[in-house]
Amino acid sequence: MKKTIRDVDWAGKRAVMRCDFNVPLDGDVITDDIRIKAALPSIEYLLENGASIVLMSHLGRPKGEPKPEFSLAPVAKRLSELLGKEVKFVPSDDVVDDNVKAAAAELKAGEAMLIENVRFKAGETKNDPDFAKDLASLGDIFVMDAFGSAHRAHSSTAGIADYIPAVSGFLIEKELKFLGEAVNDPQRPFAAVMGGAKVKDKIPVITNLLDKVDILIVGGGMVYTFFKSQGYSIGKSLLDEEGLELAGDIMKLAAEKGVKFMLPVDVVCADEFSNDSPYATYDVDEIPDDKMGLDIGAETIKLFTDALKTAKTVVWNGPMGVFEMDNFAVGTKAIAECLAEIDATTVIGGGDSAAAVAKFGLADKMTHISTGGGASLEFLEGKELPGIAVLDDK
Repeated sequence: MKKTIRDVDWAGKRAVMRCDFNVPLDGDVITDDIRIKAALPSIEYLLENGASIVLMSHLGRPKGEPKPEFSLAPVAKRLSELLGKEVKFVPSDDVVDDNVKAAAAELKAGEAMLIENVRFKAGETKNDPDFAKDLASLGDIFVMDAFGSAHRAHSSTAGIADYIPAVSGFLIEKELKFLGEAVNDPQRPFAAVMGGAKVKDKIPVITNLLDKVDILIVGGGMVYTFFKSQGYSIGKSLLDEEGLELAGDIMKLAAEKGVKFMLPVDVVCADEFSNDSPYATYDVDEIPDDKMGLDIGAETIKLFTDALKTAKTVVWNGPMGVFEMDNFAVGTKAIAECLAEIDATTVIGGGDSAAAVAKFGLADKMTHISTGGGASLEFLEGKELPGIAVLDDK
């Protein structure tokens, strides 16, 4: 168990808190502030318990140099509005300079400031110890609450913990609870739903889950590689050549481990990759040469949802089809609706799956939606995340 902000007496202490404020911007207008709102419980707890806070985050990919379009100034403005108190923004092309250090030292209990985008420094992504030391100099205790960056060993996510004690915020605590319990101590039956495009990207996850799940459902673009490995024609559908042999190996492994391994039995195919393209449903062994598969079919939806209704724990990572196009969002929506209705712990593994449940207005019906796509994938692979590993143990 890792220490959290609850395990610290914050009176008179200054927290250096890593958040995920990597928000979408239109000029200097934030178009979606969900990541800022996700950090509020930890920030409010710290301020209410006598701490002052230096907040830090990355935004976009400025590639180690100051770029005004990636400034965190709009985040400070929005954060001030949400908290109902000023969050002082202290900009610096060096991220940490004498002015920033002085502003941090002047903070009083209950006050917060935000420093500039940590990726303005090339040393951030290299986990440069000098930059990590500069960040650590801004406070007494490091609070890691950016799960979306926890799989990166950067100065602001891992290196800083070499110099000051490190604990998690509430967001990371929640991620570890739901992802950890789902994978390591699930209520059974335990089902995993894997979608997405490339087999090789999901191989480590699927291989790790085969030791843990009772049911493994595979959908999305990668199913056509599985079909091809079985000798079926897949027309113009997506094919991951490198994953062909791996697909066959996975099916054998599932059989050996007694896992119920489920692939679609019918798919929705179109002439072109377009929402306006004519489409029809075909059995998986009858895909025409001039068509491409873009969603799962009605028989498959019934097959998959019937299986999920038996589950007590479900982890979902990756859509069933091209859900961004309404004509090919039916399968993904059906899975989301099924998970919203069943009496089970439902964990959505960030990325496209999180975007899908939000699109269908079902986010509040899920037990937990991970805030980190890449981080949740690596967690499901069984990897140790650098931004978690550095936290102090209880």
